[in-house]
Amino acid sequence: MSRISVPTTARLPSSLRVNPSNPTVTKTLSRLSRASLISVALDWLDEDNLSLATPYLRPDQEEDDVNEDDGDFYPPASSPEELREEYLSLQTRKGSKREILDRIITGDWRHGLSLYQLAIADLQYLYDHPTSQKWSAYKIVPLKSPTEDDNGEVQPLEIDKTSLCIPRFHPSLFLKSLQAQILPDIKAHYNLDRHKTLPLLILRIFVIDSPYNTPLSLSSPTSTVDTSSKTILIAFPDASPNIFISKPVSTGPATGGVSESKSLRALLVEGIPKALSLPRQREGRDEGECGGGGWSVYADEKVKESPLSTVLLPPSPPLSDDAAEEEGEGIYDKKRKAKPTVEERVRKRARLVAQARFGGTGRVGDGKGVERVDLVMEDVFSGVGGEDGEGNQNDDGDDEDWRPNVRLTFHGSHVFAGIRQLVECGIIDGEKMPGWMTGEEGVTIGAVRNGRIRGHKGSGL
Repeated sequence: MSRISVPTTARLPSSLRVNPSNPTVTKTLSRLSRASLISVALDWLDEDNLSLATPYLRPDQEEDDVNEDDGDFYPPASSPEELREEYLSLQTRKGSKREILDRIITGDWRHGLSLYQLAIADLQYLYDHPTSQKWSAYKIVPLKSPTEDDNGEVQPLEIDKTSLCIPRFHPSLFLKSLQAQILPDIKAHYNLDRHKTLPLLILRIFVIDSPYNTPLSLSSPTSTVDTSSKTILIAFPDASPNIFISKPVSTGPATGGVSESKSLRALLVEGIPKALSLPRQREGRDEGECGGGGWSVYADEKVKESPLSTVLLPPSPPLSDDAAEEEGEGIYDKKRKAKPTVEERVRKRARLVAQARFGGTGRVGDGKGVERVDLVMEDVFSGVGGEDGEGNQNDDGDDEDWRPNVRLTFHGSHVFAGIRQLVECGIIDGEKMPGWMTGEEGVTIGAVRNGRIRGHKGSGL
């Protein structure tokens, strides 16, 4: 019985195989010349690539057993080394391209070609025909931190001409960050390759409109790749602030339209700068190991008291603009002003609570914005098994704790500033809100268990 496929945010694995009868396979391979097909096959059979391009081999059997493949026009080899020698001999013999193409599809890789193999073949065509792609050039420039005007509106980003910050390009981290920018209802396969003659690093992105990362995403009742599948290339020149993006090319039947290709390019153009950006400083981590949120007031050099001191308290952090206006009213103004309504008192209290919970952090334009927070909730689901709210053991017969698989992702230009605004508006109860929602723990990737958050490995905690 086949395994059930469920939607996932993971990218397409390089080992995922595509049926040889798929139009994408024939279209990709048929563009190559005979010499290029042999070169690509030898590349697949290299020891370093063999795990992602395993050929169909003769199964081990006893001498008296009948081999079902004996009558094949292209009988399988007994080992990768034997098959490699066969393709080396094909280089010295004359023949047609159709012979090599049929041998690959109906013989040596009859059980399917992996996405890695298709990526290698696609890039080989680029090396054979350097002018086959249309490229657009983009320049990478540093931007200033977002600022607000007098009305509280965020101003457009401006180029920071005095900044000396240069983003570091680490392929695996870049791909992980870029995947986070791709929409969850599409899947992509990434392949990085060093250009054979030019100082370029080429990223090939194969995108399909599917929520699955299994063979189900590459098949349909007619055994064809989804019509919205696209291939796009991104070139990163060495020691250059520029990148080059190719025009998306359909790898399946020619449908989808120009608007779909433009949307894919726009999505990548928007996601690449975020993937290249240096990680922002986490809330409360800019002053040594001081916590964020309400504890951030103790990071001020002017405050010399301990947070445990009960004699002298640090000065109160500034309120939001509207709350500061209300707090700054004079005594005589209060006498003349009518008694505040219940709604006004609730709004003011929400802003005071936000001030107490966040302190001087969580403000748009403070230059400490965290754009993404990923958490796994590992707390026991209340009311099921274990103890009830009064500490009594439940008698429902369920002795095991039920911990449902719940994952939370906060995404935006400034996650903690957005949460603070929700507290000030009364949408989030700031008094019951856990401390990790203020950023005071300095964790952006972690798990919450028993109300406490712990950083995921690699997060710094």
